[in-house]
Amino acid sequence: MISSDQVGAVAYWLLKATYHRYVNRDRALSVVGRTIGDVLAAVAPESGGAGRLRLLDERGEPVGPAETTADLAKSIAKVEQEHHPRWVWPSTAELYPVLLEAGVRVERCYDVGLAEALLLNYAGRHGEPRGLPSAWARVAGLPVPEDPPPPKQVDQPVLFEPEPDILPGGADPLDAIVAVYADQRERVAGAGIAERLRLLLAAESASALAAAEMTHHGLPWRVDIHQRLLTEALGPRPMPGAQPRKLLELAEAVTAAFGGREVNPDAPASVVRAFKRVGIDVPSSRAWVLKQVDHPAVAPLLEYKELSRLYAAHGWSWLESWVHNGRFRPEYVVGGVISGRWATRGGAALQLPKLLRAAVLAEPGWSLVVADASQLEPRVLAALSDDRRLAEVAADVDLYANLAKDSFEGERGRAKIAMLSAMYGGTSGEAGPLLATLRRRFPDAVGYVEDAARAGEEGRMVRSRLGRTSPLASELVRDLVDGADEGRSRQAARNWGRFTRNFVVQASAADWTAALLASLRGQLAQRAPLAELVFFQHDEVLVHCPSADAETVVAEIGVAAQQATRLVFPGTGVRFPLHAKVVDCYADAK
Repeated sequence: MISSDQVGAVAYWLLKATYHRYVNRDRALSVVGRTIGDVLAAVAPESGGAGRLRLLDERGEPVGPAETTADLAKSIAKVEQEHHPRWVWPSTAELYPVLLEAGVRVERCYDVGLAEALLLNYAGRHGEPRGLPSAWARVAGLPVPEDPPPPKQVDQPVLFEPEPDILPGGADPLDAIVAVYADQRERVAGAGIAERLRLLLAAESASALAAAEMTHHGLPWRVDIHQRLLTEALGPRPMPGAQPRKLLELAEAVTAAFGGREVNPDAPASVVRAFKRVGIDVPSSRAWVLKQVDHPAVAPLLEYKELSRLYAAHGWSWLESWVHNGRFRPEYVVGGVISGRWATRGGAALQLPKLLRAAVLAEPGWSLVVADASQLEPRVLAALSDDRRLAEVAADVDLYANLAKDSFEGERGRAKIAMLSAMYGGTSGEAGPLLATLRRRFPDAVGYVEDAARAGEEGRMVRSRLGRTSPLASELVRDLVDGADEGRSRQAARNWGRFTRNFVVQASAADWTAALLASLRGQLAQRAPLAELVFFQHDEVLVHCPSADAETVVAEIGVAAQQATRLVFPGTGVRFPLHAKVVDCYADAK
């Protein structure tokens, strides 16, 4: 259980309520544990750039009358400067981009939609609508409407358009925001892990601010280099409807390897049939399956798959759609994956191929600081389970190398297979014996994920460190209750157990990275105000900054990692190193 002192730390580090009052970090840290008052401000946008604001006290009670303004961005900027409030609004993803476009940056917020989703999930109600209309309907006891589809991304946001949704019962939007916020506070207070949930909601809201700022700044991207890389890999850009020259050549090589009978590399059934004709049975044409086959068609097939993905996902059309004015601006979806990991709405930002990292160059006089968390999930498991022996192994930057020395006769590959088998439920091949070794050496860590797997097999929910909650296994439960075929039910239970086994680790890693982003975003604003958070994927962060600030950014990244660890895993002995490297080009970071 997180103590009241750590709750104070959350208020300080994540919500940044009073940081601006202190002149150095040492003095700031000395007051982390104190009770800090919190000024809130509810905001309801209206069409045409207008809107309404209302200050709230730290309990969420209205203070004074609501303010109606024809220029909401200007009014928010004024209140931000005067009060540094925590903004309570329906959706950061919808409101904050237009504020940024107007030159308005805020320190902190409370995202009602993200909070509603997390609280619904905590109650086992995954998939229910989470927007302000639906949240208000639940509070008012009215029929709950569905959420509208997400807005399409546009080059420049139009200020608070289209018209805001009409709330059920014709409720006043500002009053509804205040009422929903109060309801959510009560639901958090009634939870068994209230203090952790408060931290989760704060970190998730801060992550949403960071995500909007990343899209606003954009990742520096050299179109000319991207085009050159595509031409070198694929040949000249083909005519519409045609394939690049290199893919045609590889398809011909595959056909030749099978004796001249035409094979379509894009059709898995065609590939499987081709292997069957030469006496090789393969269950699929997936790359990991083909890598185990000894046949001359394998090499061109694997190269074809890789280049085909490059052409489809990040080819010339992608470049024209997503890179403008030298910046790649994907639309991040905070918590878009059920485990809490981010997703993107178009742009495939979280699957950037290594080849194209050479196109990510800092602007003249600026640098890229690239930081990645080394073997994050095994470290999260060590902290979750409080396995002290595994914490000792995690003391080095290369956890797998240290684990190999401890338990697997120095063989790093076998150590990695064992750890991944523990976290993902692998048992085939050599995974079973290696996992058995790991279980003997680190019973607390392996026991933790096996308990989570058992909970999943029984149809129960599991939770991350801060309270992200897995879905109920509805299909599994239905099979078991309805008396479905015993073999099928048993297999469904095992499958869901593998999901919950990994959920507790991956979702807790999402907790840690949310706290990391929240802390880093605030620290950069104070220590390196020109620095821009420009990219994030799972356990890697990119900051674009003036070269003179690069070492400051490196130091702040290290502090943010330590702070995230103290907040999410207070008292743990597990080390969470965040290796940061200053480069001119993203490709040089690894």
